[in-house]
Amino acid sequence: MDLRSVANSASNAINPNMIVSVKRSTGYTVGAGLKQVPAYAAPVSGPAQLQALDGSELRQIEGLNLQGVIRGIYLRGNLAGVIRPNGTGGDLVIIAPPAPAAFVGTWLCVKILETWPLWAKAVVVLQEGS
Repeated sequence: MDLRSVANSASNAINPNMIVSVKRSTGYTVGAGLKQVPAYAAPVSGPAQLQALDGSELRQIEGLNLQGVIRGIYLRGNLAGVIRPNGTGGDLVIIAPPAPAAFVGTWLCVKILETWPLWAKAVVVLQEGS
């Protein structure tokens, strides 16, 4: 049974899904001045839902020193934050119009809250707004 689909059908009536593009981090290349330049795989699109974080989730990210617009995102598939042994950085979630203007922009995945075979919930922070 796909519980995410059941929950999504209920929450979608209040907070509609939006189509997002996910760019998976593949590590980095070395640019001018020997600076690391993040590298990403080709974007993959699909439905996702942004929501506010609840109290227990806020406590989980308390020590991460995050600032700005922070949300939880539910989506099919998987996201990754920083994976130091692999040398990969956070994945990017790109939200474009016709999504609500408050959500449009590039979001960085900073923490995975839940991961299941068919879906994941992650904490994302807005990097560039519309």
